Amino acid sequence: MNTDWRSDLEVWLAPFLAALGHKAQRAMCPAYIAGLIGPGDRKSVQPMAARNGDIPYDRLHHFVSAGVWDSAPLEAALWRHADHLVGGERSWLIIDDTSLPKKGEHSVGVAPQYASTLGKKANCQTLVSVTLASREVPLMLSLRLFLPDIWTADPARLKRAGVPLEHQGSRTKPEMAIEEIDRLCAAGVRFGCVLADAGYGLSAPFRQALSARGLRWAVGIPRHQKVYSTDVELVFPARKRGPSRMHPVPDQQSVPAHKILETATWRRVSWRRGTKGGLAARFAAMRIRVADGPAQRIGGRTAQHMPGEEAWLIGEHRSTGERKYYLSNLSADTSLRLLAAAIKARWVCEQAHQQLKEELGLDHFEGRSWTGLHRHALMSMMAYAFLQSRRLTAVGRKKKSHRPTATAQSASNTTGHS
Repeated sequence: MNTDWRSDLEVWLAPFLAALGHKAQRAMCPAYIAGLIGPGDRKSVQPMAARNGDIPYDRLHHFVSAGVWDSAPLEAALWRHADHLVGGERSWLIIDDTSLPKKGEHSVGVAPQYASTLGKKANCQTLVSVTLASREVPLMLSLRLFLPDIWTADPARLKRAGVPLEHQGSRTKPEMAIEEIDRLCAAGVRFGCVLADAGYGLSAPFRQALSARGLRWAVGIPRHQKVYSTDVELVFPARKRGPSRMHPVPDQQSVPAHKILETATWRRVSWRRGTKGGLAARFAAMRIRVADGPAQRIGGRTAQHMPGEEAWLIGEHRSTGERKYYLSNLSADTSLRLLAAAIKARWVCEQAHQQLKEELGLDHFEGRSWTGLHRHALMSMMAYAFLQSRRLTAVGRKKKSHRPTATAQSASNTTGHS
């Protein structure tokens, strides 16, 4: 990065700093973000303050961990900026989570749980993330700490970590994701489709909440997710004895997703170009009814789910032999290539997670409090948005410099017609 990035950062931060009422806070915010962006392997408060030299450690630490200021206006400014850069009907809103490995047990939310970063269970914090992306440009909008049951069942521990009362209840990650989506929609952030992996897609309440809000979605599911064919009908089967049924039942049994796609037509589809050429895999898709309606006894079996909404069931066979399955409520006339492109667009959030950690120290925060962790995460997202802005500006300048000048274009047109 060239040396004038600090002066660019000052200008870029102006709308954010306007939301901070205190002069000291308006000084600390740029210093903190510059510390995250600048050189150095560790991006925790102490080494950032040491590298700065002008800002004492205690003032920088107080700003992020104990200072009295509201993060909501800064979030709102971040969302407006992200929407301006990449928002729109062709944009994706990507739901995921990322883990921050931690030692000890006192940092807020730390517990033995599945760490997506490590691919196994480990002592860590887990953040539910929301990313707005267009093409291959992601901007992180939200990082919210998930509290495992071991925390929500211990009021004293929650109080010591400074967890606000409204966040102390037990909530699932899909429930947290819906809350964040509601906040973003209320703020006017524009996107065309919500994407999520199977950790969220397996949740029927999550999918149903998205549909209830009129949102389009494409999510991963486990291979055993039950579905019905679209011609399923509800009937009142005759009984040999006893009273007739009060509620209708499906006239067919639900089938695991992987089984119903065994007879489908599979095609090789390329969804975008990578550094080594077109990215492709074999896909199949068919319209189904999801078995996620109310549970009842069907065909002598208990807890069977009634047919829910009609959707796309998509299968993917990768060159490695791995097989993945997805559901989407995109319109019935959506092409297989567009379905594949929607499914595969989710990867950019993982790129964002990696850059936030490797370049900006998202996982370097050493404080223990709820407030400190979320403010550090907000500063990291703002730093990332600034870097993305510079990258997009640089790309725009490069493209503009490669265009012929008006005089050259006029001469070319004249030559072409002579």
